[in-house]
Amino acid sequence: MARDRANWMLAEALESLARAERMQQQFFQLRAAGGARAPAWEPPIDMIETDREVIVHVALPGVDPEKIEARIEDGVLVVAGHRVLPPELRNAVIHRLELPQGRFERRIPLPPGRYAVRHGAGNGCLVFTLTKAR
Repeated sequence: MARDRANWMLAEALESLARAERMQQQFFQLRAAGGARAPAWEPPIDMIETDREVIVHVALPGVDPEKIEARIEDGVLVVAGHRVLPPELRNAVIHRLELPQGRFERRIPLPPGRYAVRHGAGNGCLVFTLTKAR
């Protein structure tokens, strides 16, 4: 009985580690975006749907919301831009750099429908509120 519990706990721990590794790979996945464009990383998102709206949080700490390109094309919300070190930190000694830098792009398929779109920023996220057309 105790051995079964230990095996179960080990299996759960290994599954949790595998899930965390998959999430990290998805977050830092480099890919060619549009052929000739520079490699891109994909920021993580949360997408929540209510009766009246779809809310999308895009995690972009340190990115100026005014410099982000966002559009809806063929039912997909496309969010793109660059994350770069501020000029005053370019000559600094970096001890750890875990947040990805460079060009990013995220393509988020939306539920079918027509939307009125609002966006804002808060807590390191770009927030899109897509109100469903009645």
